[in-house]
Amino acid sequence: MTPYDKDIRQAVEVMRQGGVILYPTDTVWGIGCDATNPDAVAKVYAIKRRQDSKAMICLVDSDARLQRYVRNVPDVAWDVMELAVKPTTVILDGAVNLAPNLVADDGSVAMRITREPFSKELCFRFQKPIVSTSANFSGEPAAQNYCDISPELIEAVDYVCTSRRQEKKPHTPSAIIRLGQRGEVSIIRK
Repeated sequence: MTPYDKDIRQAVEVMRQGGVILYPTDTVWGIGCDATNPDAVAKVYAIKRRQDSKAMICLVDSDARLQRYVRNVPDVAWDVMELAVKPTTVILDGAVNLAPNLVADDGSVAMRITREPFSKELCFRFQKPIVSTSANFSGEPAAQNYCDISPELIEAVDYVCTSRRQEKKPHTPSAIIRLGQRGEVSIIRK
């Protein structure tokens, strides 16, 4: 088994047991957990020192997986995700099968299909959405690379992925677009 495979296997096992991980994503480093487990989601809010009224992003590996967690994905969502030149998170109405404390009061959820190899494989092997909130305490800058993560945050999680730790290059958070059921589009973050 390669170190990469071992890393993914360990991260998946920790999340299956309700644990919280630090992992590289298609944007910045993220704090992750099983997006269907309310206790794990509550742990992430506590680690981030963030109110649970601020919804978090979920990563999935495919169109098919996204459709299991959003009641009706509008056609424009597929166009936005396919044509986006940078990682783009879409806020969609009608969240289902997710931890209630992850879903916004209006029933929406922020989802992103990752194409980055590590996070895509992690999502594929986990077979559920994974919370993906930036690896920082609320109000602090997002950790672009592993070296930017606070030692206190590293100590607070159950597993820290080993993949891409040596990387030192600029990463930015995803664009965020809200899509309504009737095709309304609002840009939240460019």
